[in-house]
Amino acid sequence: MSNLQIQHFDVVIIGAGSIGAPTAFFLAKSGLKTLVLDKFPSVGQGSSKRAIGGIRATHSDPAKIRLCLRSLEIFSTWKDVYGDDIEWFKGGYTFVAFRDQEEKTLKDLLRTQKEFGLNINWFNKEEFREIVPDINPNGLLGGTYSPDDGSASPLLATHAFYRQAIRLGAEFHFNEDVQEIIVKNGKIVGVKTNLSTYGTDIVINAAGPWAKEISKLVNEETPVEPDSHEAAITESVSHFLNPMVVDIRPQPGSSNFYFYQHLTGQIIFCITPKPNIWGFNVEETSEFLPMVAKRMIEVMPRLKNIRVRRTWRGLYPMTPDGFPIIGWSEKNKGFLLAAGSCGQGFMLGPGMGELLQRFVTNNLTEQDQEILPFVSPYRDFSGQELLK
Repeated sequence: MSNLQIQHFDVVIIGAGSIGAPTAFFLAKSGLKTLVLDKFPSVGQGSSKRAIGGIRATHSDPAKIRLCLRSLEIFSTWKDVYGDDIEWFKGGYTFVAFRDQEEKTLKDLLRTQKEFGLNINWFNKEEFREIVPDINPNGLLGGTYSPDDGSASPLLATHAFYRQAIRLGAEFHFNEDVQEIIVKNGKIVGVKTNLSTYGTDIVINAAGPWAKEISKLVNEETPVEPDSHEAAITESVSHFLNPMVVDIRPQPGSSNFYFYQHLTGQIIFCITPKPNIWGFNVEETSEFLPMVAKRMIEVMPRLKNIRVRRTWRGLYPMTPDGFPIIGWSEKNKGFLLAAGSCGQGFMLGPGMGELLQRFVTNNLTEQDQEILPFVSPYRDFSGQELLK
C-alpha cells in the first residue's frame, strides 16, 4: 500500500443508499476525505429506491427511537436548511386496534415510547375516527397516534444527501464492485474494486442486503439476510388521509400491512410477508395485490375505487432480532458495521449517519453509549423488536 499512485481516503463507505449517502454527508461535513463505492450506476439504486417513504420514531426500543427522532429533525428541516424539496409531510403515524391483543400490545408499548420523549397517545374509537375519519368503525377499538412522524420521497431525499455530500467534497464512484478489503496485521489498509485500489484506515459496511457478503471479505459473519417485501402505489387523488395507517394483525400471507397518502396524492402501501420470503428475488407476484387490497378495503372502504398504478418488490436486510447492527469490528480494526436496518434504513439513515460520524471521529456521547448495547454486533440476537 506504499504505492504513491494509490489514492488514500480517511473513510471508504460501501453502499450509496439510505445509510451510505447521509453518512457520507456527515463525514464530509466534519472535514473527512470520504469515498463511497457502489456497484450500481447511481445513488440509491439498490434497496433505497424501493422504500415507501415512511419515517417514524414510534419504535419499541431506545436505540431506534433516538436515532429516528434525530432523523425526523433532519428530514423535517432539510428544505429550510439546505433548500432541497424532499417532499417531507408531517402526517403522523397511527397503529390501529380491532382486537384486544393489539390494544394491549400498543398500550404496553406506550410506557417505553413516552419514557424516551415520544409524542404519542392512545385514542379511543371516537377520538381515533377524528384523526382517520375514513377508518372502518366496525369492531374498531382505537389506536395510537404520533403526530410528529411523517413521510418523504426516498429518491429525492437520498439524492439530496448525495448532492450535498458532493458539495462538501465527498467522492462517489459508481459501477465499482468491491472485490477485496485489504487487511494487514488485523487493520484495514485499503479496498480493491473491479476498477481500482484505494488506501484507507476505515471501511464502513453500509451495503444493505449485501452486507453479509461484504463482511465475508474480512472473514466475518454478519447475520443479515434479505427478505422480499412487495409494495404498490395508486393514482394521485385529492388529499383525504394524513397519517400512515398500520394494522399489526397477522392474517394468512402477511403479519401486518400499512399504507399512507403521499404529499403528491398517491396511496402507497406494503405488507410484511408471512412466512418471510428469503433471498434476492425482486420480481413482483400475482398474489400480493389481491391479498393486500382485501385487507386495505376492510380497514378503509373508501379505498376500493382508487386505481393501482404500479407494484414492485424490495429487499429488507433482516437481522435475527429486528435491530440494526452498528459498531466496530473486534477482529478487524477500522471495519465499521452499519448493517441490518430491517427495512427501516430510510428512516434510520440520517440518525445513523450522524452516529457513524461520531464513531469515526471518536466523539460518542453518553446518550450514544446508552443505545449501543441494543445495536452491538456482539449482542445476544435472541430477542425480538416488537414493531419491526
